[in-house]
Parts: sequence; structure tokens; C-alpha cells
Amino acid sequence: MSNLQRAIKIKFTNKKVGILGLGIENYALIKFLLTHKIKCKITICDLKSEEELKKNYKYLVNKKNISWKLGKDEIKRLDGFDVIYRSPGWPVFDPAIHEAVKLGVKLSSAINLFFRLCPSTNIIGVTGSKGKGTTASLIYEIIKTSGKRVWLGGNIGIAPFEFIDKIKKNDWVVLELSSFQLEDIRFSPKIAVITNFFPEHLASADPSNPNYHRSSKEYWAAKTNILKLQKSRDKAIINIKLKSRNLKYGDCKKVFFKKSQLKSKLVGEHNKENIAAAVMAAKGAGISNRIIEKAVGKFDGLEHRLEPVRTIDNVKYFNDSFATTPEAAATALKSFKEPIILLLGGAEKNSNFRQLARLIKKKVKDMILLNGDSSPRIKKELLKIKYPPKNIHPADNIAKGVNKARQVSVPGDIVILSPACASFGMFKNYKERGRLFKEAVRKLK
Repeated sequence: MSNLQRAIKIKFTNKKVGILGLGIENYALIKFLLTHKIKCKITICDLKSEEELKKNYKYLVNKKNISWKLGKDEIKRLDGFDVIYRSPGWPVFDPAIHEAVKLGVKLSSAINLFFRLCPSTNIIGVTGSKGKGTTASLIYEIIKTSGKRVWLGGNIGIAPFEFIDKIKKNDWVVLELSSFQLEDIRFSPKIAVITNFFPEHLASADPSNPNYHRSSKEYWAAKTNILKLQKSRDKAIINIKLKSRNLKYGDCKKVFFKKSQLKSKLVGEHNKENIAAAVMAAKGAGISNRIIEKAVGKFDGLEHRLEPVRTIDNVKYFNDSFATTPEAAATALKSFKEPIILLLGGAEKNSNFRQLARLIKKKVKDMILLNGDSSPRIKKELLKIKYPPKNIHPADNIAKGVNKARQVSVPGDIVILSPACASFGMFKNYKERGRLFKEAVRKLK
């Protein structure tokens, strides 16, 4: 029996385990417990219906030691468990959680458990409002290029409990960590990275993911939790733009990064910062400059993040569907000197579009305004600063928007989908929105 198996048996045998929110992380945790045949009672607590959950998580149907506690009324009380594992999508400030903790129930999460049980202490954690996925992926690619064993997981869509069994003592693990994963984190990684910070996740925007922060201060506190338990041998790698902020350090070594000048396929000044962060982290992992330069030069970036799609008649098309805030869309616009045709608009996140509107007036020759609750507010801000109404083109769907962009473009233009808004309503998520944009671009003759 491995040390991991022994630890998991001691921790869970005969325990009553509450799974609060059945997302990617908690699903992987349940599968891990079932695979190791741990004798514990698991109760899945979720707002969704049993039919919906069992449709998406067929593996859990008819499992003997799993019960279901579903619906708003059912999960008003969460006592009766030894421990609750909270999904990142579940608000820490839920009154039911507080009441359960008062009654002696322990609150944890899959990411906390992973830190506790991981066979390797070589963990690099990456957080930030934007760029954390690109940075984490690039760190992974650099370490992989060096020949060392490395694993990538976390908020990037790969649950760490999917590969914890395969991790060896000297392996490296790169985790993308969201503020919601860090809210109640009880561990800090050996190398912690903060890419940047913008006001985000401050309102309950997406009905399918209701977690949010009640203030910018609360959001910043969650992000900086990644640093607070670091020890003297650990390293904190932070954007120099955040140097003046209140940072809760442990005893770690602090390194501030600016922009990297290494050759890269990535577009935009913001990606120079992401590369710099990744380079610092890779050096902290003992990777040579030669390997770093080689890996950075080969890295193509992530899907839906200023992703080059196609060039037609010397017009370049980029998919930046991941840009769900005005700040992210502004970053995309600042990445180009060429005339821009911008597709934006979508679901409401209570964002302020004033600054973005001013940038659009300077950089965008034509604007394709997609359907959505926030789109009228964007148009209003543009008209207020006298952006030409004739250059604002409404579009009922992505395909019509792409076709209109083609009509108004001339050689040398850039066409970007960078919505500055959430995707729900018209689309399942930003991935579907980006995929439909790429399909429409590829169909252009």
C-alpha cells in the first residue's frame, strides 16, 4: 500500500462526506474515493436536479455508498457530515456552510485535499485576474521541454485528482488557481505566481455558477491567499504593477516581473508579462535559459485567448472569446496597431464600459454589436462620446456578425471577437461562443 493510499484510508474510512456542488473537481474526488474502495458514505449536495446530474455524471448512477441531497430546500441544512468538500462554484459565505461549521462539520475542498496528499511538494500555483491559464500552460511546457516529469491541472479544466495517483516525489505540478479555489485555501505552493489583478467576479452574473466576491477587497484577499503560508525557501513571483498593493506575504522570497523580450508566437503586450511570469517560475524550478527560450518560442498559446484563426485577403481573424470583461477586451485592442473590426457584446456582468468605449473610439473602425443584455449599454456609452452610429452594426448571431465584418473589412484590417461580456444566454459558455466564431470564419470564401 502506497503512502497516498494509506493517508486516504485513514482520512476517509467510515466518514460521512458531503460533496457540495458536483463540478469537475468534486467529481474527480468522488471517482478517486470509489476507485480506491474507501468505505465512507458520500452525499452529493447540489442545486441541480437528480436527472440532470445523473445524465452528466453517469459513472455515479446506482453506486451503493452514494446518496443525493438535491434542490434548494434540501441543502438549507448541511449538518450531519464529518466533512464537506466545497466546489469552487459554491459561495464560502453560504449561511448553510456557516451553520454546519458551527455545529462541528469540517469545511474543505478538493484543492485543499490535493495539497495535503500530493506525493510531491514541487507545486507551482498560478493565479491572477487574467493570463493565469496561459502562464500556467507555458510553465508546464517549459518544464516538460526540460525532460522533467510535470503535471498540469486546476482551474484550467483538469482536476488534480485525475492524476494524483501518478505523481512521484520529484515530479513538478503546475496548478492554475482561481480566486474561488483560493478563498479557503490552507496551503501555499512552493512557487506562487500572481499575473495581474482587475476588478472581476464581483457580482452574481452567471446563474449556472453563482459564486462571486462581495467586494474588490474580498477578491484581492482571496488572490493573495496563495502567498500567505509560504516559507522562507518558497518564492512569490508577482507583477511589478502590484508592488504598491497590500500583499500578505509569508516568509518567502519576492520576485517582481515586467515584460519579457523573448521571441514568441503570442500576440500582445500582456502576453509579454505572462511570458515573464512563466520564465521566472521556470527558473525557480531549475530550468536553464536555453530550454526556456526554446519552449517559449514553440508555445502557440491557448484556445480562445487571442487565438489566430485565419487570414483571408490579408485580413486577420482572431478568437478572443475568453475576454469576458471590458479590461480583457481592452487588452486585446491594445495588442494591435492595425485598424480593427471588433465583435463584442453579450450577457450582463454589471461592468463599466466607459473606458473601453474611449479605447474603441481610438482603435476600432467598425463595431459588430452582438445580441445581449449588456449590448444597449455599450452602444449608449459609444454614442455618448460620438462614435459614428453608421459604424455600429447589430448582429443577431455570430455567423451574421462574421459576415458583416467580412463586408466592411479591407486588406490590412484585424477582425477580433473580444466580447467584453459573459456568454450565457446566447451560448453555453465562452468556449461555444469561440467555437462558433471559428466555424463562421472558416466558412468564409
